[in-house]
Amino acid sequence: METAKNKTGKCVIFSAPSGAGKTTIVHHLLDAQLGLAFSVSACSRAPRPNETDGKDYYFLGLEGFRRLIHEDAFVEWEEVYTDNYYGTLRSEVERIWNEGKTVIFDVDVVGGLNIKRIFGERALAVFVQPPSYEELEKRLRHRSTETEEKINIRMAKAKKELDSAKEFDVVIINDKLELACTEAKQLVSEFIQS
Repeated sequence: METAKNKTGKCVIFSAPSGAGKTTIVHHLLDAQLGLAFSVSACSRAPRPNETDGKDYYFLGLEGFRRLIHEDAFVEWEEVYTDNYYGTLRSEVERIWNEGKTVIFDVDVVGGLNIKRIFGERALAVFVQPPSYEELEKRLRHRSTETEEKINIRMAKAKKELDSAKEFDVVIINDKLELACTEAKQLVSEFIQS
């Protein structure tokens, strides 16, 4: 069993285009008893019907998010779409490290690369890639949660994000979810124990 001291200060970053399966893989890892704790991101948007403040995101509102930017409360943040901000609160990372756990992030590609730049060797950056661009679009449509306009925006963004895969430490191709989860668990276990 790893000591809390060895885990403190490390983080694991999972990034992918929307619909690639990163959130499912992250939930699998959280259930695997690896000493991970989920970093809840902050955002400026309102919660969706099935989301809970402090569990899914910290829903700060536009003005609240901008105020915390000026207070330097974020490790990183970005404006993903116009007036739609996402970021990682310093207090969230410190809370997890104080518990002696490894932080796990489920963030978009730009956020993932920003976090990797900030934490360097203390971070493992994993890119979850769909088997194809067409499969990604199929998965987004299957969700039935997005308008046609939102799907088109997400797919345009995904093209750029797929080009960023080479900037990550590791790429996992999520063709078969069970295999992707197994690969992710092995990678993360080795990183935590190193």
